[in-house]
Amino acid sequence: MIHLYAVLFVPCQCHCFIWKIHNYSTTSWKLMEGHNTSSTDFILQGLLDRDDISGLLFSIISAIFFITLIANGAMILLTHVDAHLHTPMYFLLSHLSFIDMMYISTTVPKMLVDYLLGQKTISFVGCAAQHFLYITLAGAEFFLLGLMAYDRYVAICHPLRYPVLMSRRVCWATIAGSWFGGSFDGFLLTPITMSFSFCNSREINHFFCEAPAVLKLACADTALYQAAMYVCCVLMLLIPFCVVTASYAQILTAVHRMSSLEGRKKALATCSSHMTVVTLFYGAAIYTYMLPRSYHQPAQDKVFSMFYTILTPMLNPLIYSLRNKEVAGALKRALGKFKGT
Repeated sequence: MIHLYAVLFVPCQCHCFIWKIHNYSTTSWKLMEGHNTSSTDFILQGLLDRDDISGLLFSIISAIFFITLIANGAMILLTHVDAHLHTPMYFLLSHLSFIDMMYISTTVPKMLVDYLLGQKTISFVGCAAQHFLYITLAGAEFFLLGLMAYDRYVAICHPLRYPVLMSRRVCWATIAGSWFGGSFDGFLLTPITMSFSFCNSREINHFFCEAPAVLKLACADTALYQAAMYVCCVLMLLIPFCVVTASYAQILTAVHRMSSLEGRKKALATCSSHMTVVTLFYGAAIYTYMLPRSYHQPAQDKVFSMFYTILTPMLNPLIYSLRNKEVAGALKRALGKFKGT
């Protein structure tokens, strides 16, 4: 189980980590006149580059960021302190919340700080670190969502075998496998992505160092790398998404056989909301990494990246966790204890 200190210190540590990584760029910006940068620095054109709506976007993204931290942090705390939530499903959901907190903290704090300071630079090391973190965390979440769908399938379609099929050992193996898959992808792709020689322009038309945007600056032929990326995406995106789809198809089949009309409506509403968030997350990533370059436009790429880097980390706890009666009950009990003290 995730320790309580993760909720309080992980976001702050992540922000400090990102801040330290980009400290060189910030110092250079302050010392130099204009916007001259080191030859190894990149320039992020950003998401908040439109003067007419930049203030509004800054406010919205800031609100989403803090809602994400609060909602996911609350889910982790409740899962830790309430015995009623010590089940495989909430164990996996707490880890999903942990990943989402880390995931959104990889890109958003840097973007917001840059907007406030009026800078756009990011160091080479900072870009590599950001690339590694988002690849690792996104990969872990891709696998975890697939395994969570399987957990729901076992709970509904094979309830008698559920304690065996989703034992504590299986849950930990699930978490370890998700992190291993994401980390392997990060360690594999990040050195290759950052090893390309870049042309004169080092302006990344994006709000963070996403691989497709960085590769557009490469002088060398990236066809072989893109083929390897496509294979990785099949393993990390399509296979987990197929597991999710197959699991919910089996769940819907079992729900259709229910005699209770109210139970069917409730189950259908739950499944549809889950599939909406999952489709948004996987669909945006598939668009970004698997569609040919001819289908891509920088403005559209930024919007699709927002879906799975900013929006879904906020939606996940709201859809998966905080709407559940068990979580609502745990929240009431926690608030009652707090008031009692």
